[in-house]
Amino acid sequence: MQRQNSNNLMRLATRAAVTVATILVLTKAYVWWLSGSVALLGSLTDSLLDLAASLVTLFAVKTAIAPADEDHRFGHGKAEALAGLFQSAIMGGSALFLFLESGKNLWHPVVVEASDLVIRVSVLAIFLSLLLVSFQAYVIRKTKSLAIQGDHLHYTGDILLNIGVMAAAYASARGYLYADGIFGMMIAGYIVYGSIGIARPAINMLMDREMPDEDREAIFNMALGNPAVRGLHELKTRLSGRDIFIQMHIEVDSKITVSEAHFISDEVEGVIGEHYPDAEIIIHIDPPSERSVDLTLAELRDEDAR
Repeated sequence: MQRQNSNNLMRLATRAAVTVATILVLTKAYVWWLSGSVALLGSLTDSLLDLAASLVTLFAVKTAIAPADEDHRFGHGKAEALAGLFQSAIMGGSALFLFLESGKNLWHPVVVEASDLVIRVSVLAIFLSLLLVSFQAYVIRKTKSLAIQGDHLHYTGDILLNIGVMAAAYASARGYLYADGIFGMMIAGYIVYGSIGIARPAINMLMDREMPDEDREAIFNMALGNPAVRGLHELKTRLSGRDIFIQMHIEVDSKITVSEAHFISDEVEGVIGEHYPDAEIIIHIDPPSERSVDLTLAELRDEDAR
């Protein structure tokens, strides 16, 4: 039931993002056509990318929440990471376009027409973006979705970008002709920064990077917290969307029966599963070894590396 609720929240968040992006694109395109503002063009470009990214996220979430099948035994969670890389790529391309347009405007500055209209559409964009990012933040807390986090970053950036557009329109209307180009450059820089923030976790997921050290430390301590576990080695973790995969070898008394060893494994799996309910946990059972008792997590990692 909890998983289904999370899936419904993710679907709703993606549909809300597409709706908001469509409204903003149509409104900004009309006002940019009237005003010629480069800063507003930057904001329009960002909204177009937000719409494209949100459509990709809509498809990615639909794929990611699909259950595992015969062709994808580990599920479809990495669809979220692929969507993140797509988002990052189109943001980088848009930043380059905006940088060139802003440079042209700095070389030949012009007065922003209909500056009051530019400010009004920016206020509308800020209001809609605030509503959306508030809902997205709630969904992220409930689901930990990478794809929704990417969309959340887009629209959080929109709030800052539209503030910049308002400032550029206000300054340009009062004779500061270079303000529009300068703010356009700043917006391009912010888009690049945002694209890097989206790409990094997506690449980590696709490359099966280990979970953070604090999580590995917690898993390590939970396993060794069972008094029947003599040691632990080859602890491996990875993330695939919201799905977590954990595997390890635990060492138990070699004199106990297979059933008793299996019971110990079930106990360890149960404790870890309480803290990581979306995890698939695989535990191998080994007899004690010379390295069993006093390994720290850092020492375990060094031995596994060797």
